[in-house]
Formats: sequence, C-alpha cells, structure tokens
Amino acid sequence: MFFDITIMDIVDVVLVALLLFYIYRVMKESGSLNVFLGILVFFFSWVLVSKMLQMRLLGSIFDQLMSVGTLALVIIFHEEIRNFFRSLGSQRHFRFLSRFFSRNNKGKEVSSDVMPIVLACNNMAQQKVGALIVIERNNSLNDIIKTGETINADISQRLVEAVFFKNAPLHDGAMVVQNGRIAAAQCILPVSHNLNISKKLGLRHRSAIGITEIYDAIAVVVSEESGTISAAIDGKLMQNLDARKLEELLVKSL
Repeated sequence: MFFDITIMDIVDVVLVALLLFYIYRVMKESGSLNVFLGILVFFFSWVLVSKMLQMRLLGSIFDQLMSVGTLALVIIFHEEIRNFFRSLGSQRHFRFLSRFFSRNNKGKEVSSDVMPIVLACNNMAQQKVGALIVIERNNSLNDIIKTGETINADISQRLVEAVFFKNAPLHDGAMVVQNGRIAAAQCILPVSHNLNISKKLGLRHRSAIGITEIYDAIAVVVSEESGTISAAIDGKLMQNLDARKLEELLVKSL
C-alpha cells in the first residue's frame, strides 16, 4: 500500500503543507498563533481517534464537536476569517486579478491627485503636525470609509492641512482618498499586531502598517513627534521620505 502513492498524492500533501504554512504565518503576524495551534492539535486528535484508532464512543464525541465546532469557529472568528481572505486577495501575486476585474480607470494621470498630498505632507512635517492618509488602490476601502465622517471633496493641499490641524475636529483618525477624491476623514484603521514592529513607532505608524497588511492601499504618515514622513505598502514601512521620494513612490504605486 505504501508504494501505491502517486505523484498527485505528493502534490496534494505539498499543497496542504503550503496552505497550513501560509495560515500559520498570517496567524503569527496577527497575534492569533495560539488559536491556530489549538485548532491543529484538536484536528489531529480527531483524526487519530476517529480515523486511525477508530474508537467509536470517543470518536463520535469528536465527530459531534467537529461538526458543531466548525460553525462555532466561523461565528466567533468571522472578522478574522474575513480579514484572512481579504489579505489573501490583496497579496501582490494575485493583484492582477483585481486589476483585471477592476472597473476603475487606472490609466488616468495621477500627478494632479498626488501633488496636493505631497505638498500638504511636506508642510505638515515642517510644522510637526501629525497626519495619516490612506489612498485606495485596487481593493475598495468602503468598509473603512464607513467608520469616519464623509467629506467627498476634491483633493487640495489646504483641505488636507485643514483636516489635520491640531484643533480641528477631524484631525484624529485617518483620511481616506478614493477615486481621486477625499472620501472621508476621522476613519478608524486596523492596527498591526506584528511583533517585529519597532517599539518606537506610534499608533499612526502601526495603523498604516495594519491597513496595508489587509487592504491593497498606500498609507502616508506624518509624525507629530519627529516631523518625518513615512509610507506603508504591503505591510512594509518606508521611513524618512522627503517630498521628492514621496511623490515618486505615490506616482509609481498608484
């Protein structure tokens, strides 16, 4: 029986191993590794008791727990599951699918949208005014926009600076740019739980990394403490950007 293993069986095992490794990596980055390991232990215990040892009484209990437990996991971790599939869809290897099905016109000139943001960030950095701006790419940010106050206005340097003015009512939270317009401000972003992030980085930087881990977006951060400009893409943070580098990054990435 051992020598009846086919190439497809080997491929099947390799694909399952890759899937488990990917889930393990996502869970580790999100801080849910213990949950993932607990589910694995329970699953292999069920296989051992029900399939291999064929223990009827204990196996029937495990079978019932498996059937009910799957539904319970979906209910309890529905947000994590949703974020997992959203993160999977936003991976760079699958982004061509988003571009293929996207209805947005990506061939338009983006410089007119980028320059007001660059100039505003540069000015706010000089004055040490904190800011967090998220720019939509291929994945919709409607879920994030709903958490803030709707603006729906053309992008302008003065408007961006006015929103993040220290005494302005909308300066807390993030501004979201969608389809070349300022869609909303004071939006709430998911915070990254990656343990490798420097302790020196504040909530704005962690939120910028967190939103780009889940969505296909660019997040620009102006530090209130140091007056530096940073940008996050694909969960990676690029720090100490000047106006020219920020412009080049935005034009290239959008």
